[in-house]
Amino acid sequence: MKIVTILGARPQFVKAGSVSREIAKYDNLKEIIIHTGQHYDANMSDIFFNEMRISKPDYFLGIGGMSHGAMTGQMIEKIEEILVNEEPDWVLVYGDTNSTLAGAIAASKLHIKIAHVEAGLRSFNMNMPEEVNRILTDRISTILFCPTQVAVNNLKSEGVDKWHAQVELSGDVMHDGALFYKSLAEKPSDLNLDSEYVLSTIHRAENTDSEERLTAIVESLNEISERVVIVLPLHPRTKVKLETLPVKLSPRVKVIAPVGYLNMVWLIHNCQLVMTDSGGLQKEAFFFSKPCITLRDETEWVELIDSNFNILVGADKDAIIGAFNNHVFAKDFNVNLYGDGAASRHIVNVLMNYEK
Repeated sequence: MKIVTILGARPQFVKAGSVSREIAKYDNLKEIIIHTGQHYDANMSDIFFNEMRISKPDYFLGIGGMSHGAMTGQMIEKIEEILVNEEPDWVLVYGDTNSTLAGAIAASKLHIKIAHVEAGLRSFNMNMPEEVNRILTDRISTILFCPTQVAVNNLKSEGVDKWHAQVELSGDVMHDGALFYKSLAEKPSDLNLDSEYVLSTIHRAENTDSEERLTAIVESLNEISERVVIVLPLHPRTKVKLETLPVKLSPRVKVIAPVGYLNMVWLIHNCQLVMTDSGGLQKEAFFFSKPCITLRDETEWVELIDSNFNILVGADKDAIIGAFNNHVFAKDFNVNLYGDGAASRHIVNVLMNYEK
């Protein structure tokens, strides 16, 4: 059996790494990896694949830095050429990027079976490009691997039975990855800390493209940093936006360069709290038993909110500071929200035994 995996963003390589390691256990399975180049750092590329124990992609398309339409269109064209040449049994896509949707569309036009990992997630905000990508990818996939029961319920409410896709509650492959990479975590070499700290990341366009929202977040971080050191790995795009703001980050906010995944795992594992607008980091905070303040108006990981491991504060300064000062988070993280750490095994077994 031949599987083509479509990837475009770093978090997708983290997710795919666990499944790829599982696929490699079987002599009768062959995986071909396509990296679209949607998110690509030439300086970090080789280091990233090496530290993640991931095989380098078989194809690198170099498509990135364009409008959504141009990027997705070029990806469909290039992926289709590869699929025609490789003739895979399955196309495996992850998450909600433009690469995900492009891979699914190219496969559907060629009548190749599609497996969508992280299916059924919904923020219910159609202004988010990711939400559009999720919904469309789910609708044309053959198997929908859901990380949570909430995701399964979302698909049922949308009438998944009518489009005859197979729904699987697989658990979360990010949980698999957290367990695997925890023992490999490394402290960032340029980070000197002698106290507890809060880990923060800011990268979503809804925050970085709004001067009002970004200003409120910066002012909040500055005030909180008077009480505790904040470590902020700074996304290049966010750095550019920050330079245009009338307010600057306090020196107590320790800005560091973007870090590799193993450095990020170390930062999560050793912090006291996470403040982020990242979807993946919300879950990773939970995997490492850290409370999370989410700088967004909604999240696809609603079970974290419902279980009080996470609180949504948007980009409201009073809400952000109030959550840090006053919110009492749940303390017992021994709750099975995302499976038992064997999602990858389940996914590969289902693909191997699919008979329709």
